[in-house]
This record gives sequence, structure tokens and C-alpha cells, in this order.
Amino acid sequence: MNHMTRLPVSLPARSPAMPDADACWAAFLARDRAMDGVFVGCVASTGIYCKPSCAARHPRRENMSFLPDPAAARAAGFRACLRCRPDEIGRDRLAVEKAVALIESAEEALRLEAIADHVGYAPHHFHRLFKRETGLTPAAFARGMRAERLKRALAQPGSVTAAIYEAGYNAPSRAYADAEQHLGMTPSAWKDGGRGVTIRWRVIDSSLGSMLVAATGKGLCRISFGEGEGALRARFPHADIRPADPALDVMAQRVVALVDDPAAGADLPVDVRGTSFQQAVWAALRAIPPGETRSYGAIAAAIGRPGAVRAAGTACGDNALAVLIPCHRVVRGDGSMGGYAWGLERKQALLAREADK
Repeated sequence: MNHMTRLPVSLPARSPAMPDADACWAAFLARDRAMDGVFVGCVASTGIYCKPSCAARHPRRENMSFLPDPAAARAAGFRACLRCRPDEIGRDRLAVEKAVALIESAEEALRLEAIADHVGYAPHHFHRLFKRETGLTPAAFARGMRAERLKRALAQPGSVTAAIYEAGYNAPSRAYADAEQHLGMTPSAWKDGGRGVTIRWRVIDSSLGSMLVAATGKGLCRISFGEGEGALRARFPHADIRPADPALDVMAQRVVALVDDPAAGADLPVDVRGTSFQQAVWAALRAIPPGETRSYGAIAAAIGRPGAVRAAGTACGDNALAVLIPCHRVVRGDGSMGGYAWGLERKQALLAREADK
């Protein structure tokens, strides 16, 4: 039910900047799969280059150097590792890029076989590859893109039916099913500012200030610091906004506990919707263990989009569930705090508390 940004339309094959040498070495020691495709490691003693997640025994640090991609490694006289096959990362990403372009341009839903044939892979293999790179299956990715087109069409003048067909749906039933998943409400309710949707809310004190906690009948739709009923009504001016009931009171207490104990609300129900890209970023955020941080670049790489660092930052900013989806655990590549919608002092306090656990 959160505000959504436009889904990026391509999958850049490489990051605009690679990490420094110390960060690259740390990625190799951790065999960090999220950094595959961001850079390669070159081993002077063997003359080969590897991806960061290579399972081979680690060389000595003094024998390692790092380059941005396989082409640079080959130009420097190194050859590809036969165990981790670093060149296939680029080939796979280009295939996903090509598939995304095809899905975006298609007027109707495409079968997996057609997409795989278009990029030159066997269907079952490409299905696994696409999910590994994007966090979603090709079908789920296509539904997310189509739902985003529906959202944009609903924002324009005209009827709901016209918007449904303009977005590429063959029947309203499929549009309503996708809207339930991606918009959190029916197309007509979304177009009309949340009309017909009941949202309960309350403001509750926490050790880091007051928190707005709001939920639909399905789960939490807004957790924020320093907001109140007015902010909720501005987001959904025609929704049925009501005071908290006992069920929300219980959830609100668990939300407040999250501020001091990140594990307190792991199973809280949620009702937030976003684009396929946003959903992948938020899933990556929830995978960061308490007490640890990731860079925006690492989050982009973790979802198979190493070039989409800025878009990953935007998705973090669009997070509607403070603390529960821990966007405070994302920092800049140089280790500085970066931004935080609810204030850098809160971000620093949350990270300090988690580090002490």
C-alpha cells in the first residue's frame, strides 16, 4: 500500500564503480555471491581470474589483484577459472537484460518457453537463472511490471476499465488479482484514494520517539516515526481511517519492542505493496542480520542488479515499515551513514543498539 516508483527497465551488466581492494578481498574471503559480477579477482601465482564466490582455496593476499570485469582481466593476461566460470556471470546478466526488455515490450503475457528461446537458454535453466538474478520468476516479474503500468494508467483521467486494458490486461479479473497483490486494494479503490479500504491506526511511544502504527485487515501497512493520523489520511484520503482495535494494539506493542529487540516482530503480518524491484530490495533488507550493515551497492548486487545502486537507494527510501524492514542497516559504500527517512540520529541509535546485542 506504499507509494511506488517506476520499475527500472533494464538490468545493467556491471556496476559503475567497484569496491576498494580491502572490500574486494573481504568479499573473496566470505565467498560473497552478492558481489559476483561486480568485480573479479586475479591470482598472479596461477594466472587465472575468479568471481568472488569461487569455491577454490584462497590464494595469498599478496598474489591477489582486482579488476572491474573479465574483459579487463583478459586484457591484463589472465585466463578464466574453470571452476567458477566467471565469464558466465556477464553472459547470464545479458540474457536477463534481454528478457526484461522483451517482457516490457510485450503487449500480452509471454510463456517461459518463448522468453527462454529468445535469449538462447533452455526453459528450466533460464527459470532458475532469472530468479537468481532478480529474486523473482519471469512470470512474477512480468506481473509486477504490468501492475505498475496499471497503477500509472489509473492515475490518468478515464475509467477503470480503460486503464485495465491500457495496461495490457485481456480481462479485468486478472487485473484485480494483480492489484490485490501489488497495490494492496482493488483498481477502483486505488484510483479513488483508498475508498472502501479500512485502515486502523494509533500513535505509540518508543525509546526513539513516537511511532505511527497502521494496518489493514491483512497486516501492517505503515510504521513510521514522528507521523500521525494526518500523514495517513494524506496517503489514502478516501480510505476508512479508524482508531486502533485490540488486535492493532497488540501489534503496536510488538512494533515498539522491535526498536530495542530486532527479533521481536519477525512474524508480524504485513500488507505493503511495491514493484517487483522494490519487493526484491525489501527482501534483501530483511535478510541482513541484526548488527550488520550492507552498502547500497551490495543490496543492488544481491538482487542481481549491480548497476541499479541509485534505484536500490530509492527503494530503501520508499520503505513503509520502519524497523520491521530494516533499511537502517544500509550505508554508503564508504561506510558513512547515507540517508534515513526518519532521521540519521535514529539510524545511528538503531545500529548502535543492534551492535551491542
